[in-house]
Amino acid sequence: MNNRINLLLLLAFAITGDVMAQSGAFNQLLDDYWQNELRESPVSATYAGVEDYNDKLPLVAPADHQRRADQAQEFMRRLQAIDITGLEQNEQVSYQILQFVLKHDVALSAFNRYRIPILSDTGFHTNFNGVASATPLRNEKDYRDYLLRLQALPVFLRQNVANMRQGLEDGFTQPRVILDNMRSAFAAQVTENPEDHPLFGPFKRITSGISEQVVADLQEQGRQLLRDSVIPAFSEVNQFFLNEYIPGARESLGAYQLPDGQAYYQALVRFFTTLDDATPESVHQLGLREVARIRSEMEAIIEQLEYEGEFSEFLNFLRTDPQFYVDDPRELLKEAAWIAKRIDGVMPKYFGKLPRQPYGVEAVPDNLAPNYTTGRYVGAPLGGDRGGFYWVNTFALGKRPLYNLPALTLHEAAPGHHHQNALGLEAEGIPEFRKHLYPHAYGEGWGLYSEKLGVEMGIYQTPYEHFGRLTYEMWRACRLVIDTGIHAKGWTRQQALDYLADNTALSLLNVRTEVDRYISWPGQALAYKMGELTIWELRAKAEQELGDKFDIRTFHDAVLADGGVPLEVLRAQIDKYIEANR
Repeated sequence: MNNRINLLLLLAFAITGDVMAQSGAFNQLLDDYWQNELRESPVSATYAGVEDYNDKLPLVAPADHQRRADQAQEFMRRLQAIDITGLEQNEQVSYQILQFVLKHDVALSAFNRYRIPILSDTGFHTNFNGVASATPLRNEKDYRDYLLRLQALPVFLRQNVANMRQGLEDGFTQPRVILDNMRSAFAAQVTENPEDHPLFGPFKRITSGISEQVVADLQEQGRQLLRDSVIPAFSEVNQFFLNEYIPGARESLGAYQLPDGQAYYQALVRFFTTLDDATPESVHQLGLREVARIRSEMEAIIEQLEYEGEFSEFLNFLRTDPQFYVDDPRELLKEAAWIAKRIDGVMPKYFGKLPRQPYGVEAVPDNLAPNYTTGRYVGAPLGGDRGGFYWVNTFALGKRPLYNLPALTLHEAAPGHHHQNALGLEAEGIPEFRKHLYPHAYGEGWGLYSEKLGVEMGIYQTPYEHFGRLTYEMWRACRLVIDTGIHAKGWTRQQALDYLADNTALSLLNVRTEVDRYISWPGQALAYKMGELTIWELRAKAEQELGDKFDIRTFHDAVLADGGVPLEVLRAQIDKYIEANR
């Protein structure tokens, strides 16, 4: 008997030792992966609140991208060598999430996407403006680091131009038809006076505690760097874009028409939906069904309003009647802020856990606004000098209807992206890489879910605001049809413009901005509806199985508890939530 007990004890110790070894290897892998991400992506490190790399910019030459692809392969090899069954439950979730990230890093690296480093509304030429506002500048060292980044910026710009030239040679470019509308964003980076450049802004806001002599020295160095190095480099970028890229860009439209385009688009569909079984055709058909369903709800509101014209006439009424628009940018911002505060007042009824980090409301920067989307959330690191920001586009006020503002605010601020992202940063017990991960279907799905949740929260006060919400939902349903139509089924740009304009009350400016965004960013537009429908499906399942025990606050907290996750991981997490509360 004693020998048998001793054998069992030895077996138990061996199993425990193996589990500890597996856990140790996995946690070392997580740490190595995160540190490598910070080194390779110093701008992302800044956004994550890690200040060790605030004097650096990423290297983006083809050899640098190949190095990162090789690193992803090596991290995947190390991950696959670890037995997931030997890990604790939370470690298993981290394993699945890292596996998702590395799998898609490896898959997409094969297509050398770095040859197209621009989208219709942003890109390598504008992204540093966000870095300038996100970098903490509290003392002389911080400003010296910022100067080093400005010094490195011309190399970063020229490497991207070289990548785009390679794209021109390979036929891997943005479509020619959307490029004219992007001219202003490139031209805005070239100013005659360095003090007028957005990147000089930090030198105008130097905080107290730095001597006047040092302030003057910092400002002069910034002025000189911009005048002699940075602005000339931006001028080179602008001339390249005007004289080489636009004339040489492809005349075709869809991603499927790129080299190896069908495989490329399929890989993007899987990445942005986070679903391995998603196909362009299945997503397209789902979109058509959603468009039909939402259209019937929109027509019910028109009937409620006793409007006697056609659907298209009602859309024109919404786009043109002065009652729905303001003349002063500050009025639009005030309206958005008022809606945000009304939402804040009812949040405790729907969420058990609220983030500590605040957020503000401000206008989209002028140099981005003409070709920018209606609004966006801009996050901030924990412990930073500012909170998050809900950006509202105040350009062309006659195209920014008030009836859309409640849905936009719910999506971008709370309980949408700010609430979601701030809770992710504050999450305890998960590795750092997960706190900063943003699987698009989960993140944008939650934003769209938040818009509809606003109905229960009592945020929509008029039939026009309810119609505005439905037009936003229809907008995202149309994305499923348009994105797959353009990138897999041969749709023209005009076909996409007409489809979005005929089915939503979006202004025609927004229609054009949005369609060009889908053209320039294949697959991303699919994330919203795919994620939202999954969250509603999981909520219905929890309500049915838990009955009277269902608590909307704990359900929402469970959806948001682990930061950004692929949809299949979210399904498993909600199944565990249901079992724990049954």
